[in-house]
Amino acid sequence: MTTRSVRYDAVVERREQVSPHLVRLTLSVPGFASTGIPDEWVGLVVPGQFQSRYYTVRSLDGEQLVLDVVTHDRGLVTEWASGECVGDRPVVTAPQGSFSPPPLATWLLLVGDLTAMPAMARILASVDLPTRVWAEVPDDLDGYLPDGADVTWLEPPAEGRSRLGEVVEGLDWPTGEGYFWMAGESAQMRVIRKHLMRARGLANAAYDVMGYWRAVGSRQPRAVDPGPIWRAGKSQGRTDEQIWAAYDEARGV
Repeated sequence: MTTRSVRYDAVVERREQVSPHLVRLTLSVPGFASTGIPDEWVGLVVPGQFQSRYYTVRSLDGEQLVLDVVTHDRGLVTEWASGECVGDRPVVTAPQGSFSPPPLATWLLLVGDLTAMPAMARILASVDLPTRVWAEVPDDLDGYLPDGADVTWLEPPAEGRSRLGEVVEGLDWPTGEGYFWMAGESAQMRVIRKHLMRARGLANAAYDVMGYWRAVGSRQPRAVDPGPIWRAGKSQGRTDEQIWAAYDEARGV
């Protein structure tokens, strides 16, 4: 059985409004098996639909899977998660992850917007490296990240467009070998990948940059399944950078 074909029947046990734009869903998912990778994501198929939308896992305790869903003005999952969904039975696909610092990394930089917060929170709780975080979020998420996290909170521009590309280009980088992880709006991620390759000269293994959503007038959840692209790229021996570039191309970014 391929990873793509693995699907778990879930039940929504709890719904909590964490912040104005973030809804926490606690799902009972019998048989769910984690990859152990802290930025792992799953596909979520809400009742009455057949398309997956992808979310990083906030936490997992036995068969209880927690997803923090960013809500938009509209969207397939937004409409469902914004309503009374406790007791509903969505489907969850098998998890995949990509966070992989080099063995000799001595520091970690995490950059992301609201969609990246669940992954960044889980990464911070799982690594033992000096870590700095830049978080571009519209809500007050004090206490969301582990205690003691070195965080620079950034307010998104009034027009709603991310400026994380500018932030990354202005960073003072630590010396020595480290790892840079980032997730957010796809166009910004493309700018940042070019900066890391051309200006910083980083090796592919030294960073992981992922587009979680695409800005088209208003925020949109990503519509292309990254799973097949990821598996095809790995089977062809492609680097993570090449795989995510193919993902952006498939989405027309």
